[in-house]
Amino acid sequence: MIKIERACDIDASFYEGRNFGDSLDAVKDVLRDVKANGDEALHRYTAKFDVADPAEFEIPGTELKAAADRMKKERPDLYESIRYSHELALRFALKQKESFGDFETELEEGIYTGQKNIPVDRAGVYVPAGRFPLVSTVIMTVTPAVAAGVKEIILCTPPRVHPDERDSASQNGLGQPGKPYCGGKAYADENIMAAAYICGVTKAYALGGSQAIAALAFGTRSIPKSDVIVGPGNKFVAEAKKLIYGTAGIDMLAGPTEVFIIADSSANPEWVAADLLAQAEHDIVAQPVLATADKNLAQAVASEIDRQLEALATKQTASASIESFGRIILTKDLDEAAAIANRKAPEHLELAMADGAERDRIASLVHNYGSLFIGHNAAEVFGDYAAGLNHTLPTSGSARFTGGLSVRMFLKTVTTLRAEPGKKGSLASARAARCLGEAEGLVAHARSADLRLKAFEATN
Repeated sequence: MIKIERACDIDASFYEGRNFGDSLDAVKDVLRDVKANGDEALHRYTAKFDVADPAEFEIPGTELKAAADRMKKERPDLYESIRYSHELALRFALKQKESFGDFETELEEGIYTGQKNIPVDRAGVYVPAGRFPLVSTVIMTVTPAVAAGVKEIILCTPPRVHPDERDSASQNGLGQPGKPYCGGKAYADENIMAAAYICGVTKAYALGGSQAIAALAFGTRSIPKSDVIVGPGNKFVAEAKKLIYGTAGIDMLAGPTEVFIIADSSANPEWVAADLLAQAEHDIVAQPVLATADKNLAQAVASEIDRQLEALATKQTASASIESFGRIILTKDLDEAAAIANRKAPEHLELAMADGAERDRIASLVHNYGSLFIGHNAAEVFGDYAAGLNHTLPTSGSARFTGGLSVRMFLKTVTTLRAEPGKKGSLASARAARCLGEAEGLVAHARSADLRLKAFEATN
């Protein structure tokens, strides 16, 4: 049963970050090793942690296309869903890009300042493939890079035994953790490969874990060095991303996933319970939360969660999440619920409220969230999969200071300056620069400005 508690009884720990990934010395060793020994280290770690260690890490483009062709033929519904989701995500990301305009403006007479948004040359994308190979993550990480105009998009995902070699591997008891199939062809999860082809990945590599992050950050003989690295992963991947930041850019450090639902009496308990469980089934440490002033709704949702859990294939994971981290918070009103949400800064925030002035008012009060889902019909799962929004979002309270992955991650906003001699603004800037250089004791700075000032004055 999910815990029901009053807002006044919430422990302060509820608002603290939930990264579950303290500094890991093992990851530091992997990074140092890969930086020093390149592919040789990659093969050692791949053989240690994965089911296969291919002779070469790169998955041929023909394999990606073949996977997409098979999906189109054998699972056309999945193929079309990926294509549709990619199309919406691309349109949304392109619209985002429009808002980051280039410009040049004359701030003062003769002083022209501007900005340009330039895509990075190469982006690295990491896609996990554990219990649930995250096909949608391919869409959400690759598509904004495509929209930004990135020249090379490099994808890394854990290796699988190639279909041509599965019989041989099986006969020899290989192709499993601790007993990898080594020296074969590079291959990965079929759906991930198909999605990579559909979404426009440049190159894909059968390489997983913190060693993949190291390879993307430092570069090896096989894996090209990336300018930015994005994508989710386990605590080892998250730690690796944190440690290589500065060598490459990263999207964010994601903790366990979370949803916070603010609901009024118009909410459907079955729908609310389903949305909470959709989050809970991700991970035993996922955090599903409901805040409502309606006690009857709270009880109805709690009962509905228990009912739906019985028929849920992912019951074991979802139950653990509900029992340990799920809760229903009883508030005195929806304003208090909004205040709690702002302090919590959840990854996903739902307003399970009917259309009208009250919902609009609550929507205007909340401001700390990764994505906001407004109204009964805007299911959070739509944002996960196929509504144009990106599902790579800030967790553990980081929505207080950042948004989710977007086309912005793959763009550098740089600035420009032009100065015309003899103009009022140019003269004033040169004088101010000389004065400030002298005040700081940076005499070369002052001289550089003074030389321009004398030249500008001579043109008048």
